[in-house]
Amino acid sequence: MTGWIEKVTGPLEEKKRYRQHRARLRALPEPYRTAQEGVERYLMHAGGMVGGDSLVRMLDDLDEIFAGAVADRTPVRALVGEDPVAFVEDFLSGYAEGQWVAKERRRLVETIDRAAQADPSVPDGEAPDGEAPDGERPTSGGGAS
Repeated sequence: MTGWIEKVTGPLEEKKRYRQHRARLRALPEPYRTAQEGVERYLMHAGGMVGGDSLVRMLDDLDEIFAGAVADRTPVRALVGEDPVAFVEDFLSGYAEGQWVAKERRRLVETIDRAAQADPSVPDGEAPDGEAPDGERPTSGGGAS
């Protein structure tokens, strides 16, 4: 019965994990809760996550970071540093496989590879438009133009 529901709404386990994350976030003391909410807001706008699993895994890891800071009594500024954007971008870099841009990068490379293999106008070992294989244009021997 849950098979078709999950196809429409997404995996129920991810929803459960997300609700658990929200409960952990609400339980954080101030100012950690406000800081984590700000980090999450930025992640949601800049992160471009494709799948729910990647998003929930990222939020779980963020929960651990902030819970550890609370337990260690690490001040918010010491946790995120002087540049909160750099902190979030660095954190986000660990989840590049889940970002939509990573998927599109792979898709672009695969598309160009297929197109290059199917291009009958370019003999093997040569580059198009008279370019040398290394991408340099051949010089005509007349010096700079």
